[in-house]
Amino acid sequence: MRQRILGSVITAALLTTNTFANDALLERFEKMEKEMAALKAELNAIKAENSKLSTQLSTPAATGSKTEVATTGKVNETLEDMQDQIDKLNKKSNGNNLKFGVDFRTSLDNIHYEMADGSKQKNDALFSNRLWLNMSYAATKELSFVGQLAYNKFFGERAVPTASSAMDGFDWVSGESAYDDTLRVRSAYFFYNDDEFFGTDTPWTISIGRRPSTEGHLVNFRDDVEASSPLAHTVNVEFDGASAKFGMEELTGLDGSYVKFCAGRGMSEAEPRFAGTPYSGNGSTTTNNIDMVGIIIVPYDDKQYSSGLQYTYANNLIDQITPGGAMETVGGLHTATAFAMVHGIGDGISDFLDDSMIFISGAMSKTDPYADKQGMLGSTESQTGYSYWIGTQFPSLISDEGRWGAEFNHGSNYWRPITYGEDTLIGSKIAARGDAYELYFTEPLVEDILTFQLRYTYIDYDYAGSNGFFGSTTGTPTAISSSMPGAANYVDKAQDIRAYIRYKF
Repeated sequence: MRQRILGSVITAALLTTNTFANDALLERFEKMEKEMAALKAELNAIKAENSKLSTQLSTPAATGSKTEVATTGKVNETLEDMQDQIDKLNKKSNGNNLKFGVDFRTSLDNIHYEMADGSKQKNDALFSNRLWLNMSYAATKELSFVGQLAYNKFFGERAVPTASSAMDGFDWVSGESAYDDTLRVRSAYFFYNDDEFFGTDTPWTISIGRRPSTEGHLVNFRDDVEASSPLAHTVNVEFDGASAKFGMEELTGLDGSYVKFCAGRGMSEAEPRFAGTPYSGNGSTTTNNIDMVGIIIVPYDDKQYSSGLQYTYANNLIDQITPGGAMETVGGLHTATAFAMVHGIGDGISDFLDDSMIFISGAMSKTDPYADKQGMLGSTESQTGYSYWIGTQFPSLISDEGRWGAEFNHGSNYWRPITYGEDTLIGSKIAARGDAYELYFTEPLVEDILTFQLRYTYIDYDYAGSNGFFGSTTGTPTAISSSMPGAANYVDKAQDIRAYIRYKF
């Protein structure tokens, strides 16, 4: 009865969203309900027969008699059959069902900007709701599906609902930017894992789909989430693609070592559905397919000491031809980053240090401008930028389960990561061409189900273009000063004070 009710509730919940409302899924759940009912009826019949046989066995009889042997054999056969039926029932009702989880957050942000000419802009109380619907389905021990739908919206409606910059509507940030009340696919992919790669003692995984490529390593501490695979110092965007990971512990003898290969497409050159040649790349546009490849290497990770390296290359990156105008391809970009982290400082010095963490990360970016284009970041020649990031997190001074943290970022004038999906309303602090400071504390209110966080982010920009695209129109690193042309349009300093309450199950 509980399974029937649960099936009905899940069916009803799914049918309320456009994503899942289809007849095929409804038929699937109805079929599952019927199979479960049939299996339960058969199981009850088997239990009744088993009870009868058990009663017969309890009747005194000569040890080793034909009656006892035959009856015992019958019981064993019945028990084996019953176990098979239970296994089938578990598979239908428990083992492989579509599982859901909810991560809901209500935030209040106090945002202030100081422009290069000394003027100020602000939003004293910006309320927003963010909902993540997490899904997973394990078809077999090795093969599973993982997905996440995202709703991210300011309270009520925007004052100018039709006003949106090209970057605000970009697919790389559709789940990270506050839009309307539409559920968007933040990630959806199948995941295959095995303990052996073609007969070798090499565990490996492969996944294809819309990848979980935001909230990566290091930024996940502040955001209070499990880290996704990218090193967030250079990559923090939603992406469609594939990855393959290979465990290297047996080969290297180093704890936790692995190598991961990634590839994805950030933009597809394709005509719209009702064009003369639908979905063809007819060459009439000024942009091309944007593809990215990368490799992540973790040499060592014993959960106390860890390190990681990442290299990526993206081609056909874009910028506006003129401010507010169309996009064009401008060039490619190399990025590289490496970090080291200690989680548990020292060896038994104090409980406080045992539960504290510190990390340092360094990164570089190098442009590859294409000929006969506008150049990249204000230059027709290749330019190299760099950044470093230092952070610490330690036990709360209020509760046993809370975490407090402090971080500092610095970026040079030509620094350009791909971190548009960072969860900071004033722009990516990691991308700052200048200095960024951050303090936060996260405290549990009801176990780990309901949490509260207060966070302060301050960015002091040395150069413009920190959150622009890759060309010269939005990415040129002009020094911030009151005498710069159009000084009223350039942010000199920005700060965001955020408080949120978050519910997870």
